[in-house]
Order: sequence, then structure tokens, then C-alpha cells
Amino acid sequence: MPNAKPWILPLAIALVMSASLSAQAGVTDDVAKFFGLSFSKPAPVEDIPAPTADGPVAIAAPGSIAEIISLSDTATPSFPTVAVSQLAQPSVETPLHKLFCVEYARALTGLNIFGDAKFWWDRARNLYARVTVPAEHAVMVFTPSPRLKKGHVAVVSAIISKREIRVEQANWQNHGEIDHAMPVMDVSARNDWSQVRVWDMRSKAFGRVYAVSGFIAKHAMMQAAND
Repeated sequence: MPNAKPWILPLAIALVMSASLSAQAGVTDDVAKFFGLSFSKPAPVEDIPAPTADGPVAIAAPGSIAEIISLSDTATPSFPTVAVSQLAQPSVETPLHKLFCVEYARALTGLNIFGDAKFWWDRARNLYARVTVPAEHAVMVFTPSPRLKKGHVAVVSAIISKREIRVEQANWQNHGEIDHAMPVMDVSARNDWSQVRVWDMRSKAFGRVYAVSGFIAKHAMMQAAND
């Protein structure tokens, strides 16, 4: 403003300074417009678009010590059964005598299934509910393999997320030991719990991939015996 009176600019400053903090921005704009001035404004912040369901979404399982896992939109839902703050740390206990996975699972759940773990899935037929998703207190049945010639069973103690559970199990390392709150991660392509990795305390990482036949749930026991 080359022709502006010398008292105009001090007056404009005084008006701005006398305004309240909450209205200062508005007064500044009004004063600027009155005297033909303009102030540059920062560009508006654009919203970041939400991920689409067309491809995998990277999701970190709440409370998980696993790496980020890609979940597809076909992942099955599940609901946590324990708060993250209440999670027990994985630990290994050495009992007074060697325990096998089947006797420990039977003691924890009361399932009346006997024999090696590789027979449990078939022997649960017509006795208990056999499901493909984890449930608290259900028995996870590993499919026999060269590493698990007699199979393996573990008891689900908590559901952490749709990709992670905690289990109680015995003799996983073939030393008769007991694993408490051991993380197990679903790594199947469709989140159907057909393939899992079990946390390894020695390497502090998830181990090799194992196939799972499913879960045996006692609470959904057949009512045929009572009919």
C-alpha cells in the first residue's frame, strides 16, 4: 500500500492484538481484507485413503510377538478371550516326571480319548465337536508328519487374534516338558488354521510349518448318550 497513511498499519496491528485468541484468526482475515492485504494459508491436508479389500492387508496381531502377517479379505473372524495386559509370558516347566502331550491334554480338558495323538481326530468323531477354528479349552490336533510321527495335541488357553492363539502343551521338544502360554500362529493362506507355526523359546522365533487337522471341543459334546 504505497499511498497508505502512516497511522493505518499500527492501527491494524492494534486491532489484531486486542482480539481474543479464539477469534484472532478471523479478525486478522477481516483486517487484511479491509486494507486490501492478503495472507498465505497452508494447503489443506488431504485424507489418506483407507485400504481397499482388493488385496492383502498388513495387520499386526494384538499382543503378538510375531512379525506382521498379510491377511486376505477371506480371513475368518475370531474374538479375543483375554486382554493384552493379562497375557502370561510363554514359559517352559520341567515336571517331576516326563509328560506326554496326550495325557497332559486329557488332564486339562477331561476328554475321554486315548492312544497316540495321531488317532485323536478320528476317535473324536461322534463323541465331540470337531471344528476348524480355535475355541478356548479346545484341543488342537496336529496332523502326523515325519517330525510328528505320533502326532501332537495342545490345549487352547486363549485366543489373541484371528491369527494367534496361546496353548498349553507337553513334550513338544520330546523332553517331557510343559509349555505354558505358548504362542501359535496361523499361517494358512485362507486363515483356516490348517497350517501353523509354534513359538520356539530357544530361538525366540516361530518354527517350521505344521499341518493341523482341526480342533476338538468338549463343551459341544454330542447329546446322543443322553437320548
